[in-house]
Amino acid sequence: MSPSLPVLSGREVVRVFQSLGWQVARQSGSHIIMVKDGEISTLSVPEHREVAKGTLRALIRASGLTVAEFIEAM
Repeated sequence: MSPSLPVLSGREVVRVFQSLGWQVARQSGSHIIMVKDGEISTLSVPEHREVAKGTLRALIRASGLTVAEFIEAM
């Protein structure tokens, strides 16, 4: 079973992805758009006080990581 996802704010999620090599490209409204060299996908992180677990799981999947790898990078 995969480890349970922590409850994080949008800013905290951005910080973890930055530590993994993603960069903030721009901000459009309440969403922070992140890009990474060599990656086709972009991540659209909602700047909310609490990012929904399903949204966080989808962001982790889009980044090509596993939940365990994401949690390890925190």
